[in-house]
Amino acid sequence: QVQLVESGGGLVQAGGSLRLSCSASGTRFTMSAMGWYRQPPGKQRELVAIISSGGITNYADSVKGRFTISRGSAKNTVYLQMNSLEPEDTAVYYCKAIRERDYWGQGTQVTVSS
Repeated sequence: QVQLVESGGGLVQAGGSLRLSCSASGTRFTMSAMGWYRQPPGKQRELVAIISSGGITNYADSVKGRFTISRGSAKNTVYLQMNSLEPEDTAVYYCKAIRERDYWGQGTQVTVSS
């Protein structure tokens, strides 16, 4: 059974940085794509960034130039480097992996104070 485990969330001041990590276990296959979504308080879940197995990336306009998604050397790992964080980035961040279906992590809280 595929499981995604996220880490790296926390509390940071505006302008600071955080790095999120996600690792998928329980499969010998490489995920077609892995990405990050977030759900701010009282709002719907939204795409932050996604990367294909070939390295093609896509970012939400609100994070372009500030966030960088990358895949790790270990199979089925993905990172999200978040710089110049803003209070509007406060949300629960979820890792998503795609193969024959979508897989989701449990989420990690990111709080940016002003």
